[in-house]
Amino acid sequence: MNDIKPITLLRNTDKLRKELEENEGRIIITKNGQKDFVILSDEAHQKLLNEGGSAKEKSRFARISGKNELSDPLGYVKVAAQSIDVEIAGITHNKEEIIKAVCEASSEGVKILVLPELCLTSATLGDLIFSKTIEELVEKALVELKEISKENDLLFTVGAPIKTNGKLYSCGVVYYGGEILGIVPKSYPSENRYFSEGPKEGYINLLGEKIPFGTNLIFVDSNYPKLRIAVELSEDISSIEVPSAKASQAGANVILNLCATPVLIGSAEYTTSLLKTASDKMTAAYILANAGDGESTTDMIFGGHNIIAENGKILCEAAPFKMEKAISEIDIELLEAERNKNHSFKARYENEYQTVFFSMPLETPKALTRHYSKNPFIPETKEIDLERVNLILTMQSMALVKRLKTVHQKKVVLGLSGGLDSTLALLVSVEAFKKLGYDLKDIIAITLPSFGTSKKTHNNAVLLSESLGVSFREINIGESVRLHFKDIGHDEQNHNVAYENAQARERTQVLMDLANDEDALMVGTGDLSEAALGWCTYNGDHMSFYDLNISVPKTLVRYVVEGYAIMHPEAKTALLGIIDTPISPELLPPSSKGEIVQKSEDKVGPYELQDFFIFHYLRYGFSPKKLYFLAQQAFNYKYDNETLKKWLGTFFKRFFQSQFKRNCTPDGIKIGTVGLSPRGDLVMPSDAICEDYLKEIESL
Repeated sequence: MNDIKPITLLRNTDKLRKELEENEGRIIITKNGQKDFVILSDEAHQKLLNEGGSAKEKSRFARISGKNELSDPLGYVKVAAQSIDVEIAGITHNKEEIIKAVCEASSEGVKILVLPELCLTSATLGDLIFSKTIEELVEKALVELKEISKENDLLFTVGAPIKTNGKLYSCGVVYYGGEILGIVPKSYPSENRYFSEGPKEGYINLLGEKIPFGTNLIFVDSNYPKLRIAVELSEDISSIEVPSAKASQAGANVILNLCATPVLIGSAEYTTSLLKTASDKMTAAYILANAGDGESTTDMIFGGHNIIAENGKILCEAAPFKMEKAISEIDIELLEAERNKNHSFKARYENEYQTVFFSMPLETPKALTRHYSKNPFIPETKEIDLERVNLILTMQSMALVKRLKTVHQKKVVLGLSGGLDSTLALLVSVEAFKKLGYDLKDIIAITLPSFGTSKKTHNNAVLLSESLGVSFREINIGESVRLHFKDIGHDEQNHNVAYENAQARERTQVLMDLANDEDALMVGTGDLSEAALGWCTYNGDHMSFYDLNISVPKTLVRYVVEGYAIMHPEAKTALLGIIDTPISPELLPPSSKGEIVQKSEDKVGPYELQDFFIFHYLRYGFSPKKLYFLAQQAFNYKYDNETLKKWLGTFFKRFFQSQFKRNCTPDGIKIGTVGLSPRGDLVMPSDAICEDYLKEIESL
């Protein structure tokens, strides 16, 4: 019995070949201590085929030939769905159109191309499909397409009728590297006048070869084992027992659908919705190619509706009758991350599927056709989405309503600096009090000027409080902080971290004590961006009785405040003034002209960039290398490479070093998919180190 080898052996092909020589051409590979799959040398594989053996066993063998280095494409695989200009019963013409599509896709860097169901013969062939001439022409074309497959480095599917054991099947023929990797028959053919239901697994003797045949095939790239492909045809996706849903639970994360469905009123919208739902439920990429207008005949019209969906989103869609190709990059790493976090996604059925290996090198794309927003927390609309603004304010204010009812308090105390975060906290408090019917004067907004307070922010706070009709108080903490400096022996001219944090902690002490005195709830104002970057004082502005903004990133805070200004003209002047004010903790003295000197973005980086990193790291766990690449694409090189590396390094250093603060944050409402609460969103040790992340950034 051969020893079981770890899956990491696949990274070293020289060692792999040596192991094959020493183990009679057979190695057992494991991921979890069990026998997961077997690798054979080319000689051992041929010997097995000659000797026979079970279909399921043979399908799990990966052929090792030539160089077989593991790829690192950052998760990206360029895919396309294309309708071709078929002629009904014109096999020779259709074959040439398939060849043209394959060569064109290959020149565009496509690695997976999906063509429609029965595109080799046409789907509207009718009883002509039983013709011996058609059968012979199909077999001849399938052979010629193998040669085209050898010349073009992409996996592609061809829809063709396949006859075996006296039955006819509508099939997806999967090509790569000059071979037919496998043939997948339709599970639930509606055209039962012609086609039989496909068997789950087995082999078919075709073109002088023994080829994997069945609905339960998964194609795995041995160069990039995360890429796991399943195939289904047309209305299989609409069946009660969806084949692709089962395949996804067996590990498939890319579903290819060869489709030939005529256009009806509303059918395009239905198909788009269906693919969004299917890709979301399966946490998979779904690529569908539908038959084009060349299929149109008699009572049916076809339009060539091609779609690429991923995890509930449409990446690219070619509308009916345009006869355009849908092309985009799918992200396997994103899908893997989502599956890891989705506890309702259960892996099962692995043992019911045949695994067919192929070896397709993948590279990191130089550029992406898929779109990434610079501001992933904000809707991409020209106008501010006031419905989204209202929803966020409602979620936050209803959370505050619940907490006030729970603690039986009818007053709120908050520190109003005249900056964005405290402004949003005040707006939410006002909306909560309106819902409760409480007196707005019981919202006590307090400004606590000290050494770094500027005239602009002070005036912002005064004007906003007046325009909203809340109570306003001013408590200068300068003398209290000086007394504290005297107690601890600190020189006021030494503007170190103690100088800054003493002011922040004094403010928090005053606010909490005043809240106790007023029998009020002291609400926090810090946001998600500050918490992620640790841009807050421990047990200072980091602490409150309830943290209203803790899941709202800085870019979204600004967006909501802008929206509120549109909806509430009475506060517009004050709010626009706050939006135009530089973001600052105001803990260092202003300039001689009274202007803000300490600007947060000079220290932690542009918030639009940090929020981009925060979203993609916390949501998907992307590596520094991928975050760097994504930022280049999303910001279209607005920031040069060195600047990106600088602020990416800042993100990881501050994020890792600040977990001790996040591990003891107060309760706070979660409004989006990204959160930092240690009670479920981010469970992370405070003493984790980030050196390996920083080394990766240095190597970029």
